[in-house]
Amino acid sequence: MKNRIREIVLLSALVAIAGLPAPAQDAPATVALSTAVAPAADPAPAAAPKAASWGVPEGRMFFPRNWVRGYVDFEVAPPHNEPDLGRCTQSQTIIIAAGGVNSPCNAYARYLLGGYLEVQPFGRTLARHLFVFFTPTFSFGNNVPQFKYTASMAGIAFERAVGIGFELPKNFEIRVAQHQVDWLGKYKNPVGVGTPGLDLGTSGPYGLYATVGARWYFGGYGRAREGR
Repeated sequence: MKNRIREIVLLSALVAIAGLPAPAQDAPATVALSTAVAPAADPAPAAAPKAASWGVPEGRMFFPRNWVRGYVDFEVAPPHNEPDLGRCTQSQTIIIAAGGVNSPCNAYARYLLGGYLEVQPFGRTLARHLFVFFTPTFSFGNNVPQFKYTASMAGIAFERAVGIGFELPKNFEIRVAQHQVDWLGKYKNPVGVGTPGLDLGTSGPYGLYATVGARWYFGGYGRAREGR
């Protein structure tokens, strides 16, 4: 009887010892399972993008991308629509006295060649908002309204405006400009001296002047398309 009790106790001890690794093995599995099903931590919130500065986007310090820009324009006026540069009288009586179709004062343009040039050489610091602009227009023609219409490309005048500008926020900018006209060819001197009143002797379209002004771009037009 004692031997059987001893065997039962020994067998129970062996079973207990054999069962010890089982909980130990289950523990890592439980930890791994918990790790697998645990919700992923939320990623750190992305930093807010830096607000774009007003004006042309920054570039290298000198001569950034597109630091010279503009356009060239060529226009032709059909007969009976020639631009009047304000040099010759429109009096039919005086024109007839000067020879009508042969009148020496025929500053009515057939062609206009012009454009716009803008130079913005700095790409950093406050100076990057500063630019220089130039708007030339050349006039060519030889016409006398109601008397003569030709396709001549004789030079008449060189009109231009030059100035400086500075970009401001909200698509605004300020500009300081100076405008003048130089007569070309025979118009450098008085024409039709023998016919009083034929040559008005003016200083050209709008003459010589200077202005200080403000400009606002809207609807994606002009400089507003460059990131303003």
